[in-house]
Amino acid sequence: MAQEIEIEFKNMLTEEEYDALLASYELSHDDIKTQTNDYFDSDQFILRDKGAALRVRKKKNRLVLTLKEPAQQGLLETHQNITEETFQSIKETGQLPNGEVYQQVAKLGLAENLFHLGSLTTHRAEVKLPTGLLVLDHSEYLGCEDYELEFEVTDFEEGERAFYQLLEKHGIEIRKAKNKIQRFFIEKQKQL
Repeated sequence: MAQEIEIEFKNMLTEEEYDALLASYELSHDDIKTQTNDYFDSDQFILRDKGAALRVRKKKNRLVLTLKEPAQQGLLETHQNITEETFQSIKETGQLPNGEVYQQVAKLGLAENLFHLGSLTTHRAEVKLPTGLLVLDHSEYLGCEDYELEFEVTDFEEGERAFYQLLEKHGIEIRKAKNKIQRFFIEKQKQL
C-alpha cells in the first residue's frame, strides 16, 4: 500500500512576504510549478468532519488519488495512481475505483456518493534546506487566492524548532494556517 506520514508546519504569508522569500532563496519563475487539486466529499462532508480529505492531484500530466487522514503525528496519506478516464468516472459516478484509497475511505464510512467540490490550483516553489523542505505556495480557488509557507520535515520536534527559526530569520509574523482543503471548504460553504 502506498502510504506515508506527512509532518509539516504551515504559516500564511502576505503576497509581499511570499515575493521576498522567493527572492531570498533565489527562486525564479522557472522554479514555480503548477499543480491542480480536485476535492471530493459527500454532500454531508463526512470526510471533512473526520478530519480527512480526498483529492485528485494533476501534476506533470500525472494523476494521483490521495486520502489524507489524521495520524498520531502529522497526516497519514494513502496514494493511488489513476488514469484520466478513472478521474472522469469518479467525477461522474461519485464512486472510487478499487484499490488502497478505496479501502481507507471505506473504513471512514464512505466509498460512494462522492461529490466533486471543485478545484484548487497551486503555483509551488520548493527549496531543500538542511533542516527540511521549504515550500512556497500561491493558491487560487473559488475566486480567492492566498499565499502560504509549508515546511516539511521528518522529525516533529527538530522540525518545529527549525520552522520557528525560519519565520524569525525572515521577520514573518506567525499566522496559523488551515490546510488547503480546509480553506477550500470554508470558501465553498460560503458560496453554497
